[in-house]
Amino acid sequence: MIELLKGFPSNVVAIACHGDVSKKDYDDVLIPAVDKALQEHDKVRMLYEVAPDFTGYDAGAAWEDFKTGMEHFSKWERIAVITDIDWISASVKIFGVFMPATIRVYPLADAAQARLWITQAA
Repeated sequence: MIELLKGFPSNVVAIACHGDVSKKDYDDVLIPAVDKALQEHDKVRMLYEVAPDFTGYDAGAAWEDFKTGMEHFSKWERIAVITDIDWISASVKIFGVFMPATIRVYPLADAAQARLWITQAA
């Protein structure tokens, strides 16, 4: 499940992933939120929290994640990923090298620091 987090500026799409994340979660929650932010801003920021109860992505969700990232490749300004899951952290660091956005990975213990960074002026 993808939960849209509230209390962020309109140029920040903030989500938390819980349990199993499916393609439907991307279609119903994440993609509309990104599209809405891009209607209002030339560039957007993403806070992507992988909650402690996260259990995994289905194949459709993994594809939508990649597709959404690439579809808006030049529109990302900053991306903060919050996770204690090693393979997610490593994947973000590897693929992040190819993204034009500034990407940072934070452990769950530093979630407040990630939230501050994603909302700070450039």
